[in-house]
Amino acid sequence: MSGLVVDTHALIWYLTASPRLSGSALTRIENTIAAGDVVYVPAICLVEITYLIEKGRLPTVTAERIAERLSQPDSGLVVAPLDRDVAEHVAKIPRAQIPDMPDRIIAATASLLGLPLVTKDGRIRSGTLATIW
Repeated sequence: MSGLVVDTHALIWYLTASPRLSGSALTRIENTIAAGDVVYVPAICLVEITYLIEKGRLPTVTAERIAERLSQPDSGLVVAPLDRDVAEHVAKIPRAQIPDMPDRIIAATASLLGLPLVTKDGRIRSGTLATIW
């Protein structure tokens, strides 16, 4: 399987063309899509975005922009479901290393798919999971 997985911040920064997304992360995302491969968005990211909007940390339009991009067949973005396989794979992600449950679910999604994860999160990057930043 080819492609990669993005975490919540990487997704937001990519879709808003934020300079907070590293150059290497942006290049990998763009090259993945240009090659016809998939950038997976763990479903928990969409839940986190709703939560961040409710807390006033993101504008409401963020969810609308993401929904619009996800509905475009040529966006290269595909939602990776939070299903039984991911739920069972969470146990393989050490809680001591990644204590935040949404982050563990994102890491479990990348691990299960056998794909690198685009993340700025230092705790995730310090582990054994293949990451891009």
